[in-house]
Amino acid sequence: MNFFERRKRLKGVNYLELTPIITAQHEIDDNNHVTIVIPKFRSAITKKIFEPLLKSKNIKLKLDELGSASWLAISGKNTVAGISNELKQKFGEKCNPVEERLTKFLTLLYEQRFITFKEVQGE
Repeated sequence: MNFFERRKRLKGVNYLELTPIITAQHEIDDNNHVTIVIPKFRSAITKKIFEPLLKSKNIKLKLDELGSASWLAISGKNTVAGISNELKQKFGEKCNPVEERLTKFLTLLYEQRFITFKEVQGE
C-alpha cells in the first residue's frame, strides 16, 4: 500500500480511539531512550549486493525523552487517548498540548511504517 492509500485510511477516524501497534525493531538503552532500527535495504537483491560494502546494515533513529515514553507506552492494548493520559501524568505541563503532539508523532511513525493501528490493519 502506498503513502496516499495509508494516509487515506486515517481520514475521518477519531485518532484518540485508535490502538497503535509497533511494527519496527527497536533498542532501549539504560536511560529508557528508544532507538528505532531501520534496515537500509529491504529487497533481497540489494541486500546481497550492497550490504557487504557497508559498515552497518541499519539506520538508527534515536528518539528523545517524550518520543521514547510515547513509544514505550504503545502496547497494542492502549489507545492513543490512554497514551496521552500516561504522558500527561509523567511529564505534566512539559508536554502540552499532548494530544496534538502525540497524534502528529504517531502519524509520522505510521507514514514511515514503524507502527500500524489495530483498527486499520489489513494492509
